[in-house]
Amino acid sequence: MKVVGCTACPSGVAHTYMAAEALILSGEKYGIEVCIETQGGCGIENKLCLEDIEEAVCVILSNDINIEGEERFKGKKVLRMGVSDLITKSDAIMAKIKKTF
Repeated sequence: MKVVGCTACPSGVAHTYMAAEALILSGEKYGIEVCIETQGGCGIENKLCLEDIEEAVCVILSNDINIEGEERFKGKKVLRMGVSDLITKSDAIMAKIKKTF
């Protein structure tokens, strides 16, 4: 099972990367492959390829600011949350995804 996502926050520094790391670590805990693109102060890093997006059962997007290239996820099931929630609730998110898909 694969989940992809994109994290971004208004300042583009800590929370963008903390949310990405939390989701990846929680994915490992639940046996879910997680690929996260970050849109932070250093620009876009770990850009998602179309193959990863197509293979994903769902997409996780932070909703603190607009995500660049969001149209890539058209037709996919999308979960939108603030980066703070992605950090603190990453285990619950992955547990729910595992149960749902």
